[in-house]
Amino acid sequence: MSLNQLNPAYEAIGKGFVQQYYVLFDDPSQRPSLAAMYNPETSFMTFEGVQLQGTVKIMEKLTSLTFQKINRVVTSVDSQPMFDGGILINVLGRLQCDEDPPHPFNQVFVLKSVGSTFYCAHDIFRLGIHDTM
Repeated sequence: MSLNQLNPAYEAIGKGFVQQYYVLFDDPSQRPSLAAMYNPETSFMTFEGVQLQGTVKIMEKLTSLTFQKINRVVTSVDSQPMFDGGILINVLGRLQCDEDPPHPFNQVFVLKSVGSTFYCAHDIFRLGIHDTM
């Protein structure tokens, strides 16, 4: 693999993707439009330990979430270029849903390139709740 396959705009693409994703996710009326960000067959999501594959299953999960109001603070967005032209993104932040207390969260995305666009190939979300019982 040569270094020129690394996307030089990986940081801007990563930050832009995260911003767009959370604008859609955080508004229940716009959440269904997240479907366009995933691949119908090959996208994977792990949401709080539950693994899903494909747009249909991912969207069933996302549209089944019942909270209406989200207060999200993104602390950091760290991106890395991948040798296949993709981008690895790690998001750290704090999330408050409806009247629940705020919790830290971590979300990891892997974007795969298709021509001049990207889709979310991998999405792992976990609240920072350490229930060790």
